[in-house]
Formats: sequence, structure tokens, C-alpha cells
Amino acid sequence: MDWLLKTEPSDYSFEDLVREKTAAWDGVTNALARKHLRSMTKGDRLVVYHTGDAKAAVGRATVAAAPRPDPGDPKGVVVDVKAGKPLKKPVSLAEMKAASVFAGSPLLVCGRLSVVPLTPAQYAFVAGD
Repeated sequence: MDWLLKTEPSDYSFEDLVREKTAAWDGVTNALARKHLRSMTKGDRLVVYHTGDAKAAVGRATVAAAPRPDPGDPKGVVVDVKAGKPLKKPVSLAEMKAASVFAGSPLLVCGRLSVVPLTPAQYAFVAGD
């Protein structure tokens, strides 16, 4: 499965993930986003998306370990994420909105959702595969 993870780069950026190599993706509070995290499996492909001023997909990653309970939040879930390579060129939200492959995508329909499933075609559009 393919996923898009949103993060505010001033809080935690793709560059932070690259520097750390692997990190626990936690702090997700939306019930649907948590459900998506629980659905992840080791090896799933990820796109890291910067919110805020950037509003663009910037890098690739993979799920490094199966989801587990968040020790700091009884309802929470944590997924270990392994950094991949930055995208050759960031893909802006405007570009995704203009692409027919994203029609009806939760990325565009539920803009505040921080964990979004991607179809293989959507992943290929963003990741350049």
C-alpha cells in the first residue's frame, strides 16, 4: 500500500527524517488518520508532504516496522518510518489538484487529514515512478 504523511516542516521535516534515518511517526490525533496508521505494514511506500508555506510532497520513505500502540497516548498509534530519497522535484498541492489522478482523493477532499492513502497511480505521479 502507498501512503502520504503530512508534516509541518518547522516541527519535523523530511530533512530531519533523513538525518535520523528512522523515526517513530507519532502524535497523530485524528481518528481516521490513526486508522490509516494502523493499516500500514512493513515495507509500505510513503510520500512525505510538507504542510504550511511549502504545501508540497518532498520525499520518499518506507514503513520500517508494523504499527504499535503509542506509549504516551492510550488511543494513539506509532509507526516507524525509514527515510528514502528526496523527490527530484517537489510536487506542489496545486499540481496534485490539477492532476486527474487525484480526483476524489482524500488528500483534496479531507485537507486536514495527516495520513492519506494513495493509489499506485497517485504514488507514481508524486514519486516520479
